[in-house]
Amino acid sequence: MEKKVYITEEEREKCRKVIDAFAELYEIEDEDMIVVDVGRYGFVKLQCYTPSYGFEELDTYTDSNSLFEALWDEYFNLNVFLLAREMQLDDVFYEDLFNNLPKEKQSELIGRKADFAKKAGITP
Repeated sequence: MEKKVYITEEEREKCRKVIDAFAELYEIEDEDMIVVDVGRYGFVKLQCYTPSYGFEELDTYTDSNSLFEALWDEYFNLNVFLLAREMQLDDVFYEDLFNNLPKEKQSELIGRKADFAKKAGITP
């Protein structure tokens, strides 16, 4: 019986570039996430680790654009949260955190997406 392959070698290489582009995301202390290569199945993003249970969330990716957007969302949301906490914006609803950041910080954060896309070889 032939084993089914869910990701092409070309797409695997593109996904590796995306993972490398977001390397700083895996180093953030408050983030418990990792993306692993699972061979013919693609890549899996594992999150929310607890020693007794393991990873509570997982998502599988077989194309670099979807992986890029998922990692960008993680980076964006985490950094908005960290900036808001740093600025002591505790009484603001999560949906409004970005809008309560200074315009300079908003622009800087949005500009990071283009930086990541360039590193990953992705067209935003």
